[in-house]
Amino acid sequence: MNTDERLIDIEIKLTRQEDSIDELNQTVYRQQRKIDELEQLLVALAKRVQETAHASNERSAANERPPHY
Repeated sequence: MNTDERLIDIEIKLTRQEDSIDELNQTVYRQQRKIDELEQLLVALAKRVQETAHASNERSAANERPPHY
């Protein structure tokens, strides 16, 4: 293997690595966007659960019998 062939081989490997890094960066970027979206949904869901629990507690307190029954 002469110097030119080695240089070409190294350039090919470098190009493949750059392509792999770009692909991995895109994957990480998409995953982070999805994580951000899921975190927003989780916060909204937690808020809704709290509101539902609070409303349920108020309804059950309003429907309780007075202690003299």
